[in-house]
Order: sequence, then C-alpha cells, then structure tokens
Amino acid sequence: MSDQADDDTVTAARIPADVAREDRVLGPLTARQTAILAVAALVLYGGYWALRPFMAALAYAALITPVAGVVTAIALVRREGIGLDRFLLAALAHTRTRGKRVHAPEGVPPLPDIVNPRLAAVAGPPPDAIRMPYDGVSPAGTLDLGKEGKAALAACSTVNFDLRSGAEQQSLTAAFARWLNSLSGPTQLLVRCHRIDLAPAAAQLHHDAPALPHPALEQAARAHADFLADLAAGQDLLGRQIVLVAREPLTGGHRSEAAGGRAVQRLSEAGRALAAADIRVTPLDAEQTCALISSACNPDAPPLPPVYDDEPEGIS
Repeated sequence: MSDQADDDTVTAARIPADVAREDRVLGPLTARQTAILAVAALVLYGGYWALRPFMAALAYAALITPVAGVVTAIALVRREGIGLDRFLLAALAHTRTRGKRVHAPEGVPPLPDIVNPRLAAVAGPPPDAIRMPYDGVSPAGTLDLGKEGKAALAACSTVNFDLRSGAEQQSLTAAFARWLNSLSGPTQLLVRCHRIDLAPAAAQLHHDAPALPHPALEQAARAHADFLADLAAGQDLLGRQIVLVAREPLTGGHRSEAAGGRAVQRLSEAGRALAAADIRVTPLDAEQTCALISSACNPDAPPLPPVYDDEPEGIS
C-alpha cells in the first residue's frame, strides 16, 4: 500500500526562479528602480522648496500625492518580469511606428507623380519597411542577431506526462530540472501553433494500401485515408511545435563565429540532458531555420513538413 502511495505521489523539484533577475542594491529595489524613485524624490523636493513661499506644505503634499503614486507604480509594478517603465517606453515606441509594414529591403519608394494627390491623401501615409531583428542565417543554421549575439534553434518532441506513473513523472521532472539548473546562457522554449495539411498523408495511405499483405488491411488503410481527408476538409487543424532557442551574447570579446559555435554546442548539451526526460532535441539546419522564420512571418503560407517523420504531430 505504501509503495503504491509513493508511486502516485510526485515530489516537487527545486528549480531556481528568476535566474536573470536584476541585482538588488537597496533592499528589494534594483538599481533602475532606485534611480527612478531617487530622481522623482529630488524633483518633488526641489518643487517644494521652489513653491514654499507661495503654497502651504499640506497643500503641496496633497498636490504631489497622485504624482508620487504614479511614479512609485511605474518604478515598482512589474508584469511578466518587466517593469512598468519599460512597458510605457515600448507603448510610446509602438505609437510612433506605422501600422503597415512591408518587406522592402531597398526602402519603400514614393508614389509616382501620375497618382492623384487626393487619392494619395485618402490612402494615408505610406508603409514602413520591415526591419527584421536578425541579419541572416549561417550555413550551420544559427541566426545572426547583430549586437545581441547568435542564436541556434532546435525542435523538441513532447511527452505525455499524465499517462506516466508517479515515479516516472518524478524522474521526468528531475531530469528537466537538472537541465534548467545547467543553463549557462539565455534560453527560450517557444510553443507555436501552425496549420496541418493531412492531404499528403491521405495520399500516401492510398498509394501504399495495395502493397499491404491482406485485403482487410488494405481496406482499413483506405478507410483511414478517407477519414483523414474528411477531417482536413471539415476542420481547421492546428499542430503545436516546440522550438528550443539558445542565444549566445557577444560578451567578453567573443567573436561572432565563436558565439555561433557555442550556441550550437548548447543545443547538443540540451539534447543530452533532455534525453533523460524522454525529450528529443533536433537542431534545425539553415534551410529549416529559414522555413520556420518565413512561416512565422506569414501564417497563411503552406504548412511546414513535420520535423519528426516517425512521430505524429499533436492535433487540436
């Protein structure tokens, strides 16, 4: 009885939280928060001395209380690990950018003179050229992020956690925790959805059905192919892909080539560490990386072929 209870009980694995958290310099405050609050306090204190001959202290305190509250919220409130001040700066930058962007590396040319100026005014301002945050893909499949360093991508398989026993779940969790504890650089797990095209699979089943050794198997294969065709025709099927991104910053005088090699090496280390959690890590080459980026920028493009030929993709 106790063995069964132990098997059904999964203990928690200790994983460091906020490994990239900023250092605290004044109690729970970071250097950025301390600077914001200190500048605001100096400005408000200077305003008190400037308005002291004309305004009572109590009236000035009532006047600056909302301002101090807003500044305190900007400095202390965090969302998804990002300070509210950075959210406001990002919102300001978003409002200053145009909503329409097109792929134009050479720049957006102006409208020809034959276009009626009134029609051009109705159409609104011209779109901006898209500036992708990377400078290209190397033959090894690493992304050149400019001053942000290099990044290598890999596709990860999934594990059905609920179907495992308590001991197996504990083993998987411990293996995943060991990998998290061994991280030596910025790492991201990206879960993206994409459309699934079942037409090639149905066509392959119809093609291979006559080669089956028994008529009943052939009939079952054709029935399954028809089911896949009906399923693809009646629903918008989505598959989930998990992409592991290892980024290596350009720090300590490392060359760009060395950073790319280190990012690829970290993917290999992740593959060995996650193998204990029944997760297979397959690095993406240059062609697969370009196809993944193109698909992410154009969701209406034809679906990508699966990375794992021997493992079906999840359908939602």
